[in-house]
Amino acid sequence: MEVNTITRILDTTLVVVFTWIAYKTGSMIYKYTPYSYPNARIRAMEARLFTGQRFDELAESKTLNNFVMNLEDSDYKPYLDKLSIYTAETIEGAFDEALADTYSLMFKILPKRVSLFFRLLLEEWDVRNVVAIVKAKLYGEVARDYIAELGTMVDKIKAMAEAKTMEEILVILEGTEYEETYHKLLLKEITLEEFETELYRMHYAKLLRYARSRKDEERKILEEFVKLKIDRINLMTILRAKLHKLEADKIRPFLIPGGSLNQRTLNILIHVEDLSMALAELDSTRYGEIAREVREELEKGNLDAFNRALERFTRRKIKELTRFYPLSVAVPLNYILAKESEIRKLKAIAKLIEDRIKPEDIKAIVGELP
Repeated sequence: MEVNTITRILDTTLVVVFTWIAYKTGSMIYKYTPYSYPNARIRAMEARLFTGQRFDELAESKTLNNFVMNLEDSDYKPYLDKLSIYTAETIEGAFDEALADTYSLMFKILPKRVSLFFRLLLEEWDVRNVVAIVKAKLYGEVARDYIAELGTMVDKIKAMAEAKTMEEILVILEGTEYEETYHKLLLKEITLEEFETELYRMHYAKLLRYARSRKDEERKILEEFVKLKIDRINLMTILRAKLHKLEADKIRPFLIPGGSLNQRTLNILIHVEDLSMALAELDSTRYGEIAREVREELEKGNLDAFNRALERFTRRKIKELTRFYPLSVAVPLNYILAKESEIRKLKAIAKLIEDRIKPEDIKAIVGELP
């Protein structure tokens, strides 16, 4: 073989090798570099999350004034400083504002290819608020007592809460994705329960579509997160129905498609005779371990124990993903779950202090929260 031929082969080989190296390097830079700054910032924020000891100290506050003063050195200070009076309700509003800003921060600092997911997550508060308002109006209660100023349509939510008639709410919802379903409710084509389920179906379908439009580990992480949330809703729906001995045809319309539990498993769960048999069927699923952990409480009808266990399971699974993918969307998702948990506990402490519950009892109650 001539020297020139060998040289050309070597040159071609080198070009291929360097092209491959450049492609792989570029892919890694594209995948991981955009997470370097936001995840470093989130890790610093994680270091400021409250410990169990801090919650115990807050439980000793005795008055809401002391409770707020004990949060002077926290990230909640700017939100609490806006309050003119301290009640559990006003303090909860400050915490809601802080949580909304946390979602907004994720949307701003994360790579554009995943940031929209956090805005979509915020839309779950829109669903919760719309459902809460409609229920309150139908039951003759004060709607504003049941809403949180969170979500992507806070102004519309406030207007809905103040609406005088159900038809006025339809006008406010005009142009939103909820308009058509609400119109069906007004026409009595669907029940209130079906209305609520349909709104959640729409929301989780949107989240799943977005997750499945991503690539590689981003798709894997986002899809796992959404499936865990859907499973939690479906399992609580089924167990609540079994507790009240409802038949399968009464349960099926209220399930949300897209979770990790396949259709066969869901069909078995909705057809079993009672709660004990449903728990037995869960043994062979990924939720078998937590079902066994709280089985005794469940058989007493304490579904809250299972709900809390599901919340802890979700947080554990997402935290595991942060170890496998330290430069990924798993880190902000894990932080959001931790922040929601922290705010849930802070709200509980504020309410219990207002109700004059003893500090030791507050510690016990808050310690049970996920």
